[in-house]
Amino acid sequence: MSRPAFDPATYDAQLAEKKARLVELLAPFAAPEPEVFDSPREHYRMRAEFRLWREDGQRHYAMFAPGDKHTPILLDDFPIASLRINELMPRLRAAWQASEALSFKLFQVEFLTTLAGDALITLAYHRPLDEAWQAAAEKLAGELNVSLVGRSRGQRLVIGRDYVKEELNVAGRSYRYRQPEGAFTQPNARVCEKMLGWAYEVLGQRDDDLLELYCGNGNFTLPLATRVRRVLATEISKTSVNAALANLADNGVDNVELVRLSAEELTQALNEVRPFRRLAGIDLKSYKFGSVFVDPPRAGMDPDTCELTRRFQRILYISCNPQTLADNIAQLSDTHQVTRCALFDQFPYTHHMEAGVLLERR
Repeated sequence: MSRPAFDPATYDAQLAEKKARLVELLAPFAAPEPEVFDSPREHYRMRAEFRLWREDGQRHYAMFAPGDKHTPILLDDFPIASLRINELMPRLRAAWQASEALSFKLFQVEFLTTLAGDALITLAYHRPLDEAWQAAAEKLAGELNVSLVGRSRGQRLVIGRDYVKEELNVAGRSYRYRQPEGAFTQPNARVCEKMLGWAYEVLGQRDDDLLELYCGNGNFTLPLATRVRRVLATEISKTSVNAALANLADNGVDNVELVRLSAEELTQALNEVRPFRRLAGIDLKSYKFGSVFVDPPRAGMDPDTCELTRRFQRILYISCNPQTLADNIAQLSDTHQVTRCALFDQFPYTHHMEAGVLLERR
C-alpha cells in the first residue's frame, strides 16, 4: 500500500475549509473574523512514531489507517516530518538491519526533533535490554549524533539525554526549551511559534497577574511571563513540571510560581474548598489576577474550571478541539464575549485544527 495522501497543491483549499468550519462553530457568539496562521506545506512535524512491519525478511517503517491495525502502509520516507527525521530514517533502518542486538524484537520507533537541530530516538522492544544492546546503542547514538532511549517492559535506558533542546522565537526574543521524551510537545514548531506570538500580542503588556492552567513544559509560560507582573502556573504531570522548572531557570524567568495541581484542584483551592500541601508558602490572596490563560486537553475545561475562568476580566484560550472550545464559550457567553480569534493549522492534510480566542468581560 502507498503512503498516506500528501498533496501540497490541495493545501490552500483544505485550509479554507478549516476556516469555514471555525467560522461556523463560533458564529453563535458573534466572533470576529479569525486570523489564519498557515503551516509549512511539508517537513513540519517535529515528531513521528512508526510501528515496524516485517516483510521479505526485513523490518519496515509502517503506519496504519484509522481503524485498521492489520493493513500496513510501508514507508521509506515521511514528507510531513522534519528534514532531520527523513535524514535519520534510512540510517537507522540500515543500523538495525546490520545489528541483531538492535533489531531483535524491535517493534516501534519514535523520533523527536527540533528546529534547533537536536534529535532523540526511542526504540521500543518486546524483550529485556542487555549489555549487547547498550553497546550497540551507544555506538549508534554516536554515529547518528542523537540521544537514544531504549524501552521495554520495566526498563528505560537512556543514551545521552532524555530530552531535546528547542529554540523558539517570539517577538524578537529566543526562548530555549527542554522537551522530554514521552511528554507532550507541540508537533508543528513553526506553527507553535505563531501561536506563541499571537498569544503574546493578544495578552498585551499588563500591570496585573496571570493565572495559567495546563502549562505543560512552560511552552506559553515563558513569553507570557514577560507581559505581566507575576504568573501562577499549574500542571499535573511530574515530567512536564520538571521540564517547565528547568525551562524557567534556563531562560532566567523569575516571576513564575509553578505548582503541581490539576485545574480542578486549583479551582478547589481558590474556592477555599480544601487546602493543598503543594500550595504551602504560596499566598493566593496576594495575586492580582486580571487574565487567565488555558490550553486544555481535547475534552476542554470541565464545568467547574470553566466557572472559575468566569471570574477573570480576560480569558485567553488555546484549543486543540474547537468543538469543546465552542461548548466552553457557550457556558461563558452570558458574561464574556469573543473579541479575537485565530486558526492555527498544526495538522495540515487532516481535519484537526487548533484555535485561539480572547474572551473579555462584557
